Amino acid sequence: MTGPRAVDEVVALTSALIAIDTTNSGDPHSPGTERAAAEFVAEQLTDAGYRPIYVESGAPGRGNVVVRLPGRDPSALLVHGHLDVVPADPAEWSVHPFSGEVRDGYVWGRGAVDMKGTVATALALARQFRRDGTVPPRDLIFAFLADEEAGGRVGAQWLVDHRPDLFEGATEAISEVGGYSVTLGGRRAYLIQVAEKTSFWLRLAAHGQAGHGALLHADNPVARLAAAVARLDAHEFPLEVTDPMRAFLDGAAEMLDVPVDAVVDALGPLSRLIGASLRDTANVTMFSAGYKSNVVPSVARAEVDCRVLPGRLEAFAREVVEVLGPGIEASWDHLPSWSSPFDAPVVERMGAALAFEDPGARVLPYLLPAATDGKAFARLGLRTYGFAPLRLPADLDFLSLFHGVDERVPIDALEFGVRVLERFLLTEP
Repeated sequence: MTGPRAVDEVVALTSALIAIDTTNSGDPHSPGTERAAAEFVAEQLTDAGYRPIYVESGAPGRGNVVVRLPGRDPSALLVHGHLDVVPADPAEWSVHPFSGEVRDGYVWGRGAVDMKGTVATALALARQFRRDGTVPPRDLIFAFLADEEAGGRVGAQWLVDHRPDLFEGATEAISEVGGYSVTLGGRRAYLIQVAEKTSFWLRLAAHGQAGHGALLHADNPVARLAAAVARLDAHEFPLEVTDPMRAFLDGAAEMLDVPVDAVVDALGPLSRLIGASLRDTANVTMFSAGYKSNVVPSVARAEVDCRVLPGRLEAFAREVVEVLGPGIEASWDHLPSWSSPFDAPVVERMGAALAFEDPGARVLPYLLPAATDGKAFARLGLRTYGFAPLRLPADLDFLSLFHGVDERVPIDALEFGVRVLERFLLTEP
């Protein structure tokens, strides 16, 4: 059985996946939206000859799909991607965010970058390999997952806890936010994610005496919490250069022909990502208080999204409490950081696959300041990497498209990604 090549299917699959609205509001009590996309993926895999395993975590609508393609060696490589996306307001977009419109050399829509284009790449290759009767060098596990945008608690985290058998034999995993190109000094470098910060969700509350807004109030909980959050926002956590970031800075300095301590300022839009990879961050994302304009409420609440460098968790927590000051209740939970070696054979194969399609390009490691499902699979002991290859235009502010308005991915970048990923997956270890 043969059929269309993956490079010919990837755009249509990306568009079709975007058109399935899988918005994840983050509300743990709301029904999931991933089932329709998971069923679409399962149908595509069944059509190619697989028997996909469909799993829901018990949370309605949170569909996950897993298939395994046997290879010559039963040690497995996991290729995983998430089906959910963050919300999008159609009024802000040039195209409808769930249209999957193909225009001006791009596929447009929520999830084009994060991460339905990558899911489509993996799905297209899984279909091609099965139709062609390909036997890869090692088992390939393809996993299409729910709930990553809310921490994966009913997606990858749940599967790792309740269905680790699906990943038996896997020693390495690849997924999003790595393998994309940046242009430094007129040359392309491809960033491989080899580490990730701790995700630290901080919940704050200030309590006081409720009363009439016309009276004097010596201790207004809204004002007290606002002042504490303002102090935290203004606070700069210490600079700490981890091993992956030291390697990135050294390589970027050479490509840009600037001193290492001048690299971040020379990176343009990329500086927001790299700067956040060099220190802890704490950004207030939600603030709520009050129920009437002439009533001082008895409580004010805020939530802060914190990302913490490896090894800094205890020191970070102490520093946050000190900055917030007295009278602020703080509670938190977190998902831990992880790291994988850059000087590993699997990374060498990534570099070789990229170099075949883009001779002269350089591969650099980096630490991602955000979170991915890699956190879950690292708990199984898998060496985890961000490797979703894309060759991007030098003038495209790619990182601003993650969770941004008018999210889109270049068609030729998707096709490049298929070719690179196919070569990587079929290269002998």
